[in-house]
Amino acid sequence: MNTVNKTSLLTGALAGVTAALLSMGANTQSSLTIVLYAASALPILIAGLGWGNAAAITAIISAGATAAALISPQFALLILVVTLIPAGWLSHLANLARPATELGGPDGALAWYPLSDILSHLAGLVTAGMIIVGIIVGYDSGVSDRMVDIVIEAVKAQEPLYNPDAAAIAQIKSIFTLALPLIQGAVWVVMLFTAYYIATRIVQMSGKSLRPREDIPSTLRMHRNAIFIFLGGLVLTFLGGAPATIGALICGTFGAGFLLAGFASFHFRTRGKSWRLPVLWIAYLSVLVFTIPAIFFLLTGLTDTRRTIAVTPVGKN
Repeated sequence: MNTVNKTSLLTGALAGVTAALLSMGANTQSSLTIVLYAASALPILIAGLGWGNAAAITAIISAGATAAALISPQFALLILVVTLIPAGWLSHLANLARPATELGGPDGALAWYPLSDILSHLAGLVTAGMIIVGIIVGYDSGVSDRMVDIVIEAVKAQEPLYNPDAAAIAQIKSIFTLALPLIQGAVWVVMLFTAYYIATRIVQMSGKSLRPREDIPSTLRMHRNAIFIFLGGLVLTFLGGAPATIGALICGTFGAGFLLAGFASFHFRTRGKSWRLPVLWIAYLSVLVFTIPAIFFLLTGLTDTRRTIAVTPVGKN
């Protein structure tokens, strides 16, 4: 839907260099690491959403080349599979549209790729990317075990009387082996979707957006087939070893998708209520502070799966 021209290629090249520099900055600012890594997806998303696939592909290539030249090819590969390629693919999906008549819609209208499918693709991309990263860096249970040992030693330094027995330490390590990939996958899906949301708003304000602005509370859901992937990941967690780690990762990535859908559904159902704003604040704070209330929103997302297709007149955007 966008023609290839010098402007799109130049925009993509600049976006790629910016993305690479943001990723490199994440290595030097430990307190902002995850934010900077997620922010590196923004230039790719903006280029793709506003200038099309040519700009997104150019941005990904230039980002990878810049990172490889300034840091290392391995670093470039890591940011490509976890951040940059998923961002480019999301922008491609968001710009997909077909005549609404093909889906039984009105003449002279376009039907856009469903947001539910975009979110499901994001969960799948993050899962695949993190598995590739695990293979590259040689991730195994020893990584989480070492992190538990570091935490226990830090606690012992603060509380000399703290001395858990070997059985308790082994149980903590077994739990953390599954918790680490689950949390990492969930956080990354949420961060990348946040970057996608911010990018769409920026592009819309600039007047370059192809996709119409959507009502997120009513359209952000997961594809119903994603439930089976989530349940498959849950089954894998009981197998132990690498399958359990992959299962936990799947539960984290797709669970995050259902969690986002649950929050969107909650926003939609409370719309127009006088008590809506304070309840939303309490809901978000309870999840951030206590975590357990997230189960309610996860279940809401699991029970409310559907595909809402945005339809706009041809030429509206």
